[in-house]
Amino acid sequence: MTAALTSLRPRVLLVLAVLLAALAPATPSLATVAESPAPGATAAGAVRSGKPGGAEVVAVTQVADRQVDLSVRSAALGGHTVKVRLLTPDGWNPADRRQHWPTLWLLHGCCGDYTSWTRMTDVAETAGLRDVLVVMPEAGWNGWYSDWWNHGEGGDPAWETFHTRELRRLLERDWGAGSDRVVAGLSMGGQGALMYAARHPGMFKATAAYSGSAHPLLNEESTDRIMGLLAGQGNDPLRVWGDPVAQRRIWQAHDPFHLAKRLKSLPVYLSCGDGTPGPLDPPGATSALEADFNRQNLALAAELKHVGARHVTTHLYGPGTHTWPYWERELHASLPMLLGALRGD
Repeated sequence: MTAALTSLRPRVLLVLAVLLAALAPATPSLATVAESPAPGATAAGAVRSGKPGGAEVVAVTQVADRQVDLSVRSAALGGHTVKVRLLTPDGWNPADRRQHWPTLWLLHGCCGDYTSWTRMTDVAETAGLRDVLVVMPEAGWNGWYSDWWNHGEGGDPAWETFHTRELRRLLERDWGAGSDRVVAGLSMGGQGALMYAARHPGMFKATAAYSGSAHPLLNEESTDRIMGLLAGQGNDPLRVWGDPVAQRRIWQAHDPFHLAKRLKSLPVYLSCGDGTPGPLDPPGATSALEADFNRQNLALAAELKHVGARHVTTHLYGPGTHTWPYWERELHASLPMLLGALRGD
């Protein structure tokens, strides 16, 4: 345990309390119905196995109109089963192997889960998404969209491998997903969206990050704050990327600022508030986490300009905290760019 991590202890609880308060659901979880075949699929064909040693869908549950949950058992996650929510397009029929729908991946933040976007926003009622397959995968309470270092041992959990290999292949083979993809996310998921687009060239045609952790190595304060978040739920924070000094190379490989050159050819949307009370906040609301992420996004925007990126949209909108009303607004604001990339505009 480094001295930096030890000195972090007094502020870990404060950081976690702020984030939990911001992300706590305002409504109860969406109730599910009995497990059933996906729309258009036969009962026998509703659950399809993946390749041995990879991932397989073990159950399918329709939870609402156009909303289907897949229970996926993953080798990359140590054989555990996790959920993936699909918001399906009009006419979606996974039994029709000729269908290949453009796909929007929506990534949740720390302390959230695969239901976050449909519980907390109007994504399911958004008209522009009725001809797109929206994929909302589970990524762990604080999984950080990464294959964990685990003190040099690797192994479970390997969230990046699960999402970009196992799940992608399942969706494209059996659930109507096409090869045209874009990715967006909030907070931890904003970092994930930027990382996935940078670390997997050609996989995504555009990326958007809302209040994302865009440069966790910006300074000691930023690094300490991320270490506090990594420590959530009693987790050993060193399991994820190791020590930010001793394993700096691993941290850099997951820091969007240090991946900026790999993003220069893609449309990128960055948005963040500055942590002061904004138009969508109750009086007096503030967010130190949002203020920190705002500085990180300013740094990434400058670095993208420095490396010659030509398709960057920034909406660093000033007053605003780390809360869902802003992320819903920014999703809508970024959709023209994301959907345009899917169309090849």
